[in-house]
Amino acid sequence: MPDMNALLTSCLILSCLLLCSETVPIGMDKTKVKLPEETVEETPQSVDTGLHYDRYLREVIDYLEKDQHFREKLHNTDMEDIKQGKLAKELDFVSHHVRTKLDELKRQEVSRLRTLIKAKQDMEEGNGMAVDHQALLKQFEYLNHMNPHTFEVDDLDRLIKSATSDLENFDKERHEEFKRYEMTKEHERREHLKTLDEEARHREEEHYEEMRKKHADHPKVNHPGSQDQLKEVWEDKDGLDPDDFDPKTFFNLHDSNGDGYFDEQELEALFTKELEKIYDPTNEEDDMVEMEEERLRMREHVMNEVDANKDRLVSLDEFLVATKKKEFLEPDSWETLEQNQAYTEEEMGEFETHLAQQEEELSMKAEHLQKQRDELERQQEQLNAQKLELQQAVEHMENIKKTQSVEPPGGEEDNAIPLAQDQGHPLPPGHAELPPHQAIPQQELPQHGVPQDLHPGPPGHHQLQQGLPQDLHPGPPSHHQLQHGLPQDLHPGPPGHNQLPQAGGHLEQTGHLLPQGEQHQPQEHNAIP
Repeated sequence: MPDMNALLTSCLILSCLLLCSETVPIGMDKTKVKLPEETVEETPQSVDTGLHYDRYLREVIDYLEKDQHFREKLHNTDMEDIKQGKLAKELDFVSHHVRTKLDELKRQEVSRLRTLIKAKQDMEEGNGMAVDHQALLKQFEYLNHMNPHTFEVDDLDRLIKSATSDLENFDKERHEEFKRYEMTKEHERREHLKTLDEEARHREEEHYEEMRKKHADHPKVNHPGSQDQLKEVWEDKDGLDPDDFDPKTFFNLHDSNGDGYFDEQELEALFTKELEKIYDPTNEEDDMVEMEEERLRMREHVMNEVDANKDRLVSLDEFLVATKKKEFLEPDSWETLEQNQAYTEEEMGEFETHLAQQEEELSMKAEHLQKQRDELERQQEQLNAQKLELQQAVEHMENIKKTQSVEPPGGEEDNAIPLAQDQGHPLPPGHAELPPHQAIPQQELPQHGVPQDLHPGPPGHHQLQQGLPQDLHPGPPSHHQLQHGLPQDLHPGPPGHNQLPQAGGHLEQTGHLLPQGEQHQPQEHNAIP
C-alpha cells in the first residue's frame, strides 16, 4: 500500500510539473525549448512490489490517477483513512471513461487468475496431491470474483487492503526464505565433511575459516541512515563537499521521482556504497544473496527509525526530524550479517530433523515407485509371452490348413488301387492284398453262387490277378485291382476279410453271388445285388 500511495503522489506531482513546463514565455524561441521532452524522459517507472497481482495493482493506480477528482481526494487523504477504505468510496465519482477501463482491467485479471488456478489444479491432481480449494480461492481476495464483469467500490477496497497486508508480510517472508537458504547451505557443508577422510576434512575446515575471516576483513560500515553514512553518499555519489552537507538538499537530490517521499527502493539505493565495502561479486568468500539480505536489514532499520506514521514511506518532514536526533548524529556501530547469524543452533537442529524426515519420505516413495515399476515390467513380460504364444498358435493353424489343402482326399497316390475295366468297387479299409499265388483264376470260380460271408479284402490286400466284371466296383485307395475276372455283379465284401474263400459257391449267369443251397441276403451281408 505504501508503494501505491507513493506512485499516486508521484504521478500527481509529475502532472503538475508537466502543466507548468508547457507554459512557455512568448519572447522565448520555442524551437529551442526541450523541457517537455526532458520531463517525459524522467517519468518515474512503477516499482515492482513483488506481489503476484502487481501488474493489476499498478494498472488500476495508473488509471485512477488520471481522474482529477480522485487525484484530489488522494492528495488530501492520509494513510489511515486509505487503509480504512474511505478513499475507495470516491470511486463512485470517477468519470465514466475511467470506470469503463477499470471494468476491462478486472475482466482481464479474473481471466488470468482462472487460467493460473486451473493450471495449478491440474498439476496437483496429476501429481496425486489433494487440491486445497480454499488456498486457491484465497488468491482472489484482492477482488470480488463473484462479480467478474465490473469494477466496483468493493474491488478497490479489497485491492487496497490486500496490498497493504501483503506488503507488510513481504519482508517477513523474505527473512524466512533467507534463513532457510543459510541453513541449507550449512547443512550441505556439514554433509560434505562427513564424506571426507580426517585429513581432507581438516583442510576443508581450515579453508572455510580462512574465507570467513577474509569476508569479515572490510572497511568500517556506517550505521544506515546516520549522518556519517549520508555524508559519504553526498561526497562520493553527489560529488559535494561533506562540510556543506544539507539534509533538505540531500533529500531532494535522492528523491528520484520527485514525489516528496523516500520509498523503499530509493532508501535501499542509498546503502549501495556501504554494501560495496562488504561484498564483491568477484570474491569467493562473498555471497550476493547475503548482500541483498543486508540491504533489506538496512532499509528496515531506517524505516523503523524514521517512518513515524508507518506508511512505509519517508516524507521530507520525517527525514528532517530524524536528522536532529542523537541517533543520527552519534550512531552506534552497525553489526553486519556475519556478526548476527540468521539462525540459532536449535533452529538448525529442527531444520535438519525436518530434512531427514523429508528424505525418508522421499526414499519410501521412491521404493514404492520402484516396486510398481518392477510389477509393471513383470506384467509386460507376461503379456509379451502370451502374445508370442498366440502368434505361434496362429502360425501352426495356418500350416495345418496349408498341409490339408495339398494332400489328396483319399490318401497317397502310390497306394491307390487302379480301377478295373468294369469299374468294380474298391476293397474296404483294413483288408490286406491277396498275394499273387492266391489269386483266383476266373475259370476256377464256381458258376452257381458264393457263400454269404464272401467279401473282398480290406485296404492293403493284394489285388486279384484276374479280371473283374465291368460292374464290379473297385477296391479302396492303396489296393491293387483284381487281375482275374469276376462276374459283372460281384461286389467286394465288408471290411475284415483277407481273401475270397474257396468254399463251394457258384456265380449264376445272372451275376448274383449265391451260397450253396440258399439265396444271399443283401441286408445282412452287404451282398451284391
